[in-house]
Amino acid sequence: MTRHFSIVTAALLAGAFPLQAQQAPAPQQETVTPEPVDDTAEQTTAPDQTSAGSGQADEGPGQADAGQDAAPRPQPQVGADWPFWGGDAQATRYSPLDQITPENVSQLEEVFTFHTGDLPEGTAEGKYSPEVTPLKIGDDLLMCSAMNILISVNAETGEENWRFDPGVPNEAIPYGATCRGVSAYTDPSAAEGDACATRVIQATLDAKLVAVDMETGKPCEDFGENGTVDLWQDIGERVPGWYAVTAPPAIVRGIIVTGAQVKDGQAEDAPSGVVRGYDAVTGELAWAWDLAAPEQNRNGPPEGEVYTRGTPNMWTTAVADEELGYVYLPLGNSSVDYYGSNRSEVENEYATSLVALDATTGEELWHFQTVRHDVWDYDLGSQATLLDYQGTAAVLLPSKQGDIYILDRETGEPLTPVGELTDLPKGEIEPDYISDTQPISEWHTLRKPALEEKDMWGFTPIDQLWCRIQYRRANYQGFFTPPSSDRPWIQYPGYNGGSDWGSVAVDTERGIIVANYNDVPNYNRLVPRDEVTSKAINRQTGEEKAGGGAEGAADPQEGSPYGISVNAGWRNTGTGVPCTRPPYGGIRAIDLETGETLWDRPLGTARRNGPFGIPSFLPFDIGTPNNGGSVVTASGLVFIAAATDNLFRAIDIETGETLWSTVLPAGGQANPITYEAGGRQYVMVTAMGHHFMETPVGDEVIAWALPED
Repeated sequence: MTRHFSIVTAALLAGAFPLQAQQAPAPQQETVTPEPVDDTAEQTTAPDQTSAGSGQADEGPGQADAGQDAAPRPQPQVGADWPFWGGDAQATRYSPLDQITPENVSQLEEVFTFHTGDLPEGTAEGKYSPEVTPLKIGDDLLMCSAMNILISVNAETGEENWRFDPGVPNEAIPYGATCRGVSAYTDPSAAEGDACATRVIQATLDAKLVAVDMETGKPCEDFGENGTVDLWQDIGERVPGWYAVTAPPAIVRGIIVTGAQVKDGQAEDAPSGVVRGYDAVTGELAWAWDLAAPEQNRNGPPEGEVYTRGTPNMWTTAVADEELGYVYLPLGNSSVDYYGSNRSEVENEYATSLVALDATTGEELWHFQTVRHDVWDYDLGSQATLLDYQGTAAVLLPSKQGDIYILDRETGEPLTPVGELTDLPKGEIEPDYISDTQPISEWHTLRKPALEEKDMWGFTPIDQLWCRIQYRRANYQGFFTPPSSDRPWIQYPGYNGGSDWGSVAVDTERGIIVANYNDVPNYNRLVPRDEVTSKAINRQTGEEKAGGGAEGAADPQEGSPYGISVNAGWRNTGTGVPCTRPPYGGIRAIDLETGETLWDRPLGTARRNGPFGIPSFLPFDIGTPNNGGSVVTASGLVFIAAATDNLFRAIDIETGETLWSTVLPAGGQANPITYEAGGRQYVMVTAMGHHFMETPVGDEVIAWALPED
């Protein structure tokens, strides 16, 4: 599309953030309620050694059983089913199904809509961002709601089989109520018909691992304590919302591997970013990987101590290689995102890295760092993808700054060219800390050219002038402009991508990567300590805890000299319109062999966007911010929602042309799936909205298929 607009057109198209829609009433559902678990004990010291999940002394729980299933097991296959969050065990998001084709996709019709019944109430208002992608195994769809209610639905009819509510309280919500999905595990030692022979496992916002029987939804009594393992074990002070899990765990060689989200920007003395492995049958701790004390804390910290505070965490989804027994962890940066001089050397070494661990022992095998001394919150948000690259078992890693790397799966060595940016600006805040150099992918990047003043935009000349003035007021020296305090600085791309948690899809037959991305800056300023008015989450009381704003909007960063102010998307404070011209997001096809772009187009129309949040209802592809990924099918279709226009699309993978679209009742910020049931291929996405993306909240799970003969 052209990048120039008349003033009249600009007035209609400007903005990428819609108003909230009215929520539908939740249907009444029968609920299974768990046995209560004692949450009252403050975990500043190690609990009793017999409790589930503790791992102390020479015969720590799980040591005898860890790796009991150490030999690689046959993996369930994608096709009729969608057995993993990423589709297959390799997280390619590719399906061999081909009943729905470019020629007949326009005939798709809605088969059913299922309502989870989970809508925000009370203090959860304005905090919902469910992002859920169901699994499909056998006849059932398996999913979690925003507040971690586990639900099983008939995959052909949409009728509910069962639900289990673990009772997550509103105060556990961090930035948003999010559960991206669940995992499933079949116990090889269980007999057919045994309870929990196949179990559904999720990690919750209040930091628990929960396992229930896939057939009945009843808790697995042999797992932890009545089906629950407390992930606060040995973390330290229990502060609801500071430590939460939003991603489905990886399961490899009989070990559940999970990290956690540690709420950004609160304080240097934050909960640990420790990643832990648990026996998938018993829930006992198999190992812990504390990057600052990997050997000392392998079986849990010594009595009376906790895992190392403030270290980089893995909030997103890991991927595992069952044959190698490796698990690949995309790490974030330290708990204070935008100031680094107080960080330890080990934090500097591992932050914003992909780390490979032996999933049976927790020992590190290698790590690959994408940003050195990260003070831009460029944490790795995407799940990595396993694939074969020119005859080598490889792992593909997308990043928030737009770079895509392909690494040797066993060694971490790059298989595609990696270059160095040199002579980078150092700034005045911490010039001795800012790295002189940064790695970049010379194979492919989603990153666009640096911003110029002429890129400033508005729906009237006055707005454009205001944005040009803001551009001139700010520090901006390109991609790695260091943080500043005397003036704001422009961060481009912002922390929302490049690639975020939706990750990429890979058509392994055609050799095509499909990557959707955001293309918006942030407008930031380090706030001197004497100007900071916010408090860290562990010191907040009452109404101070009520806010559900964006990350970095006013974070205190206690323990450092500065708080942080982030204008995510660099929006005009009067109109809500981004200061840079569209498109604000796109989708691209990349040749896997060469790294060349095959096509690139805006993703998202102006139909729900406009100044002051007023929808324009115009169908033009301006490219909106987007969250969520895509799925690719053997017939050559790319299915994706993600954008803020509330449309679900089918795109031709060869041309980038939209062949079909339908309007969703709420925001579609989730990864879709495709599966077979009753001889029909279904495509499905959840439409549940997103507070950060400002799309309407809902509770719908919607499936489409071709008309029956």
